[in-house]
Amino acid sequence: MPDRRLSWLLAANGVGNLADGIGKVAFPLLATTLTRDPVQIGALSATQFLPWLLLGVFAGTLADRVDRKRAVLLANVMRAVVVGLTALLVYTGALSIWLVYVAALLLGAAETVAESAGNAMIPALARPDQLESANSKFQAAEILGQTFLGGPVGSLTFALFAAFPFLLNSAGFAIAAALLVGLTGSFRPKTRAEPTRLRTDLVDGLKWLVHHPLLCRLVVIAGLISFVSEMAQAQLVLYALEELGLSEAAFGLFTFVGGIGGLAGAAVAPRLVRRAGRRPVLVAGIFAGGVGFGAMGFVHQPVASAALFGLFAAAVVAVNVVLATARHALVPSELLGRVLGVWRTVVWGAIPLGALVGGALTEVLGSASATFAVSGGAQIALAALAALLLWRFSMDREPVSSS
Repeated sequence: MPDRRLSWLLAANGVGNLADGIGKVAFPLLATTLTRDPVQIGALSATQFLPWLLLGVFAGTLADRVDRKRAVLLANVMRAVVVGLTALLVYTGALSIWLVYVAALLLGAAETVAESAGNAMIPALARPDQLESANSKFQAAEILGQTFLGGPVGSLTFALFAAFPFLLNSAGFAIAAALLVGLTGSFRPKTRAEPTRLRTDLVDGLKWLVHHPLLCRLVVIAGLISFVSEMAQAQLVLYALEELGLSEAAFGLFTFVGGIGGLAGAAVAPRLVRRAGRRPVLVAGIFAGGVGFGAMGFVHQPVASAALFGLFAAAVVAVNVVLATARHALVPSELLGRVLGVWRTVVWGAIPLGALVGGALTEVLGSASATFAVSGGAQIALAALAALLLWRFSMDREPVSSS
């Protein structure tokens, strides 16, 4: 039986993801009331993920030195305060696009701590043979919160009252922090007998990762996936509003279909891995995601486009389950925060770069549809590259390092 404390972590994670999902729809919609410039819209996504480039490795190293539960709790409190202040600025009409960027930057900084420390807690609560199932549940919670529920709630409440989704967002982070209080036990990782400097711990984590050939390849693949998919993701609101002709409320329903696809991907990923193995599921998932986005570039019918977006969501969730499980299985607990910090820096740090490139592509090519077509083609090429990089590795039988 899994540790019952996993349910507390899952509940806190689910509520936090619901809050995050409301914000991920409400912030772009808020930005479109201030500007319709595709570069500035892309810059919003870039700003939110920029902290991963600047702070990701530091946050991961910190997660290997402090109680991880406490770090996640404090990060959620900070996010509740930032979004609450944003709601106040929206209500008073004192908001500008630059203040939206500042809020996104602060939320991104808190997220580096919450994601690094929270993800590193999972192996402490799930046995090795339960990691695939545990990661699928956390992926499902993320999809339920961020897309299936958060998207529609964010768009519908924004249409009713612009400050409303930000109030809900703030309350969600506060509840997530409160739920973590019920998670008993210490989550401080094992440390050396002799105290070490933060810089020494950081370098040790980097050295370990560099000398692990499979994880190095997985980090590169994951970073490239983030970059090429975000080129289109950052333009999704413009694609839906301007090229599909959807309303702000309907945009949330469009992302709702992506949530259904994501849930399907989380549900079938463990079964697919058991039957085919992690490497084939990883490569096939990257390919399927590319087909979904590539086809969206040529389809301008809302129902068909939503179905293709659902295909992409299912594929990317299956890929994420494989990558997360491989990471948890291969990395020792005392190094997990640092490795996650490097991983997130590469993967999430690629997101602002992809968002900026996507905005520039839309401006140069003249439509968000063209950007989706380019992104889809790049993902299909990446699937071939992943197959080439991983062909000699058995991802299902790699031993866990104890050093």
